[in-house]
Amino acid sequence: MGFLDFMTEDIAIDLGTANTLIIHNDKVVIDSPSIVARDRISGKIIAVGKEANMMQGKTHENIKTIRPLKDGVIADFDASEQMIKMFIKSIPALKKKWFTPALRMVICIPSGITEVEMRAVKESAERVNGKEVYLIHEPMAAAIGIGVDIMQPKGNMIVDIGGGTTEIAVIALGGIVCDKSVKIAGDVFTNDIIYYMRTQHNLFVGETTAEKIKIQIGAATEDLDSAPEDMSVQGRDLLSGKPKQVDVSFREIAKALDKSIQRIEDAVMETLSQTPPELAADIYNTGIYLAGGGSMLRGLDKRISLKTDLPVYIAEDPLRAVVRGTGIALKNINKYKSILIK
Repeated sequence: MGFLDFMTEDIAIDLGTANTLIIHNDKVVIDSPSIVARDRISGKIIAVGKEANMMQGKTHENIKTIRPLKDGVIADFDASEQMIKMFIKSIPALKKKWFTPALRMVICIPSGITEVEMRAVKESAERVNGKEVYLIHEPMAAAIGIGVDIMQPKGNMIVDIGGGTTEIAVIALGGIVCDKSVKIAGDVFTNDIIYYMRTQHNLFVGETTAEKIKIQIGAATEDLDSAPEDMSVQGRDLLSGKPKQVDVSFREIAKALDKSIQRIEDAVMETLSQTPPELAADIYNTGIYLAGGGSMLRGLDKRISLKTDLPVYIAEDPLRAVVRGTGIALKNINKYKSILIK
């Protein structure tokens, strides 16, 4: 086994709808958008990650940008495999090696995923030289990444708002007691903004611009303690067809996102209503933990807190909470054996 150990590298992957993160040797070595650009004629992948992301919405007919994951699951098997392959190839420490090492991987998956979708993730991993592949449920990984001791007989509630799905789970004794996975998350927020700009301002904006609006002035409520400055948004005027610019305030974005956030709130409330009473008592004391990029939406913590009457905490570096947890599970693989799916 000694020699084999020397040949094997450990990597933890958070394969997200919006971003893919990889940890190797306790460091986040890849943090890139989950997107690939493919040449239509040759079928070759010409760019992945940040490079492909810059092309999005700016391509001609010979280049197609693909987001291989949709709603947290693999939608384009071939593209996702190529993407993972290229990300792993670009890990600095593995580049130096003159042969491709066997990989021991832990990959995180949404909790509402089917057998078939699970197998797609596993097969993708095995085809990029994964010899031992473990899967871990996203809310679990998020909890470990936040620093919750999930093995204790104590209830903790995690709300992980990613790009494709929002995962809500109550965790105790190293297992998910009740969970809900809703397909309302970052991507839907972005589309809400596009729709709002179209209907209210007659301005057609692309996904990249809408995403920028969301990050710069996005808000979940109209009464923020510290309001961001208004933002100038450029796009195409739907009436005249000319490029134009309008100023948008965070209040407008709060209006645009209101319906979607309501649905996340409802899902949280539903999960709470299914929680066994002893765990509900724990959650009354520990509160709710938010992770994922969506948790960075201004005022969302306050809004969920008002709705549930519970304290709400945002994980530090919420974008990386899940991959951190996946990395910790990989490092202490024997301790977390029971929660990993082989």
